[in-house]
Amino acid sequence: MKVEQISVFLENKPGALAEVTRILGESGVNIRALSLADTKDFGILRLIVNDNERAKSVLGARGFTVRKTEVVAVEVPDRPGGLADILKVLSDAKVNVEYLYAFVQQSGANAIIIFRFDETDRAIEVLSQNRVKILEGKKVYAL
Repeated sequence: MKVEQISVFLENKPGALAEVTRILGESGVNIRALSLADTKDFGILRLIVNDNERAKSVLGARGFTVRKTEVVAVEVPDRPGGLADILKVLSDAKVNVEYLYAFVQQSGANAIIIFRFDETDRAIEVLSQNRVKILEGKKVYAL
């Protein structure tokens, strides 16, 4: 039920993001979802890709610091309030969301939200008990 995400630490300078995406593209690694958060000096690029090991290897060989993190991919109805409903379930259970990012494959269908929780296993249990659809990693990597 967990999805593996890679985080890449980038200098906050022109071309850094372009270099990472070029390296991944040339290596045949397909980006499925991403999020970029920055500070004045550096950024953290969070990626869901089709081949984590290859991505980690090629980026590491080029001097990037790369880490793996477990996240949870949840299907959320693509309608007003869809995310709010899921967040209420988590809030009621006192589950903390550290961060999230989303993507929609087709408008009007379901959105996919990538969550990072402080207690991943507990979050999965709460979501499952409330019949929230959690996606397996292999499905997310193949989107």
